[in-house]
Amino acid sequence: MSDVTRRGLLVGATGLAAAGLGGCDLVADGPGRGGLYGASDWLTFHVQRWLLRHQPLVREFGPEAISAVFPTINTVDPDDPAYRRSKAAGFSDWRLPVTGLVARPMAFSLADLKAMPARTQITLHACEQGWSAIGQWTGVPLSQVLLAAGLKPEARFLVIRTVDGWWDTYDLFDALHPQTILAYGMNGGDLPVKHGAPVRLRVERQLGYKSLKYLASIEAVDRVDGIGQGRGSMVGELGFSWYAGI
Repeated sequence: MSDVTRRGLLVGATGLAAAGLGGCDLVADGPGRGGLYGASDWLTFHVQRWLLRHQPLVREFGPEAISAVFPTINTVDPDDPAYRRSKAAGFSDWRLPVTGLVARPMAFSLADLKAMPARTQITLHACEQGWSAIGQWTGVPLSQVLLAAGLKPEARFLVIRTVDGWWDTYDLFDALHPQTILAYGMNGGDLPVKHGAPVRLRVERQLGYKSLKYLASIEAVDRVDGIGQGRGSMVGELGFSWYAGI
């Protein structure tokens, strides 16, 4: 990077920080938190969004790079009666509702998702706990599902909830990225239960906690600042940053 570019980036970042101190919502009607943590979130978010403005892909690896061990954390087999019945039936009765600001609310079966255009990618999963692993994921781009449901122009965020009670929100910048997929396959086989079967989210440009397992529903909304404590996610309410870009 040239000195001019470095200087420009530094000046720009300083300006963003100064602006961010006036209000700590990351985006209009989006999540936010106050104080220095909120200002830091704001600065990180806007600098990263500027760097990623052309929507680059994250690095993808060859099959030889796939990790022999891919750790699992938190829930590894949801203790939910409906989930257990569905698992026993091979997830043949599983459905993923897509509702909210869509023209055609739908409930996608696993077969429906597998019938849509698929993407396979081998990517690095960076966990907030300090470990990383490389896995191969196969699934349908989230953008394809939203296209089928007819995302309305006023929709700006997605609220995604899981069987085990987690929830998070995503703006369309990340939701429509080509590598953001609903994964039903891992390392050449079906997605294992411990990794979120039958379908998990993969948001490759953010830390692992944004790639929710055991998906239960997707809702398109125009704002998220009124959901829960207004921090945009369950992990946000636990002190983590809503935007976990890497």
